[in-house]
Amino acid sequence: MADFRDLKFRAVTSLQRHVVNPLARRSGSQILLETTGRTSGLPRRTPVGGRRTGQEFWLVSEYGDKSQYIRNIRADPRVRVRIAGRWYDGIAHPLPQDDARARLRTLPRYNSAVVRAVGTNLLTVRVDLAD
Repeated sequence: MADFRDLKFRAVTSLQRHVVNPLARRSGSQILLETTGRTSGLPRRTPVGGRRTGQEFWLVSEYGDKSQYIRNIRADPRVRVRIAGRWYDGIAHPLPQDDARARLRTLPRYNSAVVRAVGTNLLTVRVDLAD
């Protein structure tokens, strides 16, 4: 099982990194999460799905601590989120105690279906947004 999960992780992340993410970053309507690279110190933008609720933005990472943006958040939780073309500063909080599958039911349906289908280590993230 671990070999299949690793193969699935490598295949999906390669497709996302080289095809899906570059196209999504160019779309003005795609939500982007900007972290600071933990090694480079450069801004790293990752297309994500999620939902803003008041002054919070919620998302679920497919691969938890294996995701580069989660590793970046753990090193520096200050992030920016682009929602509907507008950037918001925020502080990201990975929430391993949250029920990520239940959380997905409160987020946009299409993205949640993809996360459930490809994810192997779901992790909820809450971003507290500044105005």
